[in-house]
Amino acid sequence: MAGGKLSPRQRMINLMYLVFIAMLALNMSKEVLSAFGLMTEKLEASNADAAVRNTAFMANLEVKSKEEPAKYEPLVAKANVIKAKGDDLYSFIESLKDEMNKTVDDPKEYEVKDKPDFLDEKFFNAGGLKPDGKKFLSMIEDYRNTVVKTIEGDYPSIAEGVDHKFSTDKVVNKDGVKVDWMNYNYEGYPMVASETKLTQLQADIKSTESEVLSAMLQGQLKMEANMNNFTTIMETPKPAYFASDKFDGSIVLGKTDAKTKPNKVTLTLDGRPLTKGDYEIIDGKVKLNIAAGNTGDHKIEGELLFKRDGEDQIVKVDQGYTVIPMPNSATIAADKMNVVYRGVANPMTVSFAGVDENKVSASAAGHSFTKSGNGYILKPGAGKEVTIKVNGTLPNGTSVSDSKKFRIKDLPKPVGSMFKMVDDVIELPKGSITAGAVEAQFGDDFDFNLPLVVKSFVIAVPGQAPIPVNGSKMSGPAKNAISKAKRGDVIRIIEIKASAPSAPGVKIQKVAPISIEVQ
Repeated sequence: MAGGKLSPRQRMINLMYLVFIAMLALNMSKEVLSAFGLMTEKLEASNADAAVRNTAFMANLEVKSKEEPAKYEPLVAKANVIKAKGDDLYSFIESLKDEMNKTVDDPKEYEVKDKPDFLDEKFFNAGGLKPDGKKFLSMIEDYRNTVVKTIEGDYPSIAEGVDHKFSTDKVVNKDGVKVDWMNYNYEGYPMVASETKLTQLQADIKSTESEVLSAMLQGQLKMEANMNNFTTIMETPKPAYFASDKFDGSIVLGKTDAKTKPNKVTLTLDGRPLTKGDYEIIDGKVKLNIAAGNTGDHKIEGELLFKRDGEDQIVKVDQGYTVIPMPNSATIAADKMNVVYRGVANPMTVSFAGVDENKVSASAAGHSFTKSGNGYILKPGAGKEVTIKVNGTLPNGTSVSDSKKFRIKDLPKPVGSMFKMVDDVIELPKGSITAGAVEAQFGDDFDFNLPLVVKSFVIAVPGQAPIPVNGSKMSGPAKNAISKAKRGDVIRIIEIKASAPSAPGVKIQKVAPISIEVQ
């Protein structure tokens, strides 16, 4: 009854109840231990599959490096560095697991692997970490730092993921206290749970290797297939035409790639074989170094041999050119584009066919036009057009002149980016968004080096009021708003304003906004 002593019968019931709860807890503990063991088995099977896949990736890279060394040898070198570090750490972890399993009769009997003694005695002492614990921690940090340093220039998002995945920073425990990473992850856990954690770490090593190798192969193939690597070439049945002729040329696509070089070149000029001294391979092009020859038509024939996936691929060469008498008109061209841009230094090539360089002069009234090396630099002033006038003196002393007009355009509209990523919608984790900087850059079709600095922007997180930010880094309120975003939310960075420090006074248009999907 209430407030009184329990009867012997009631005390017996309570005792049986406690024993029953203890038995339930014991059964649950065994089930949990078995679950850890089964998870370890699945991870080990997955790691074996990843090892086979990574071996295939490496073999593919090795084959391509022999066929196209300029493109793939740097990738193979980086892949070997990452693989060597990963193999060292993976093997060390495997030796820990082997040593751990030798302490039990049957490694598959997971219910008996419930004591934390092995790693507690292997890694820890009263003063902190034992030598084996320090070695384990050091190898993880060395692996992380090596991988990040090797790939951060080419694959920043992967490098950021590796830095996070293999972080050994202090961890906040359930009591809100910061504790060392080693103690948090490996001290006081049942052996079977520690074995699962170690196997998961091995899985992270293999998945990192797969991710890097896949990015190397896919990135290179994507770059090769990118239409930006192509240009247009005029193909004509004959090398020269008269004014009365019908022009029957064709416009075709030609691939321009400095790293695509033929493995063998066989060429003739008017039937005469060309030797290596007659040509050189520069930026993927076979550049001829021969005398033009007499006035008239000349024929270049032969073939270029490329090795692709272990097979020989031959490209036939059937080209020609015509040597004509000395002309009396100038060649005036913009090195970068068919237009010139206000606010930047536009490199210009000015020459007069048949006239020595020191006998040619050029000017652009009302604009800055100065000599620079073998060319000129044009900095347009006001107006919509600029006229470049050229004067030259032929070897016979005759003076010739010519001129050409170019359109002047303002700088194009820049686009916003983070981590140099430009797309309709980029994908980033919240940590990267808060840590990253808002950037502004011109598109790929603007071939000038004009760095931009972001002065301010507005960040709009779904469900929250837009937040103005000065500078390029996220402010405290911006970070707080980002932290509340959900996976799949699209954060917009708008009203981006930027300036060009190297071109003071030049107007920069409003930067195109950035859309970021939270991962």
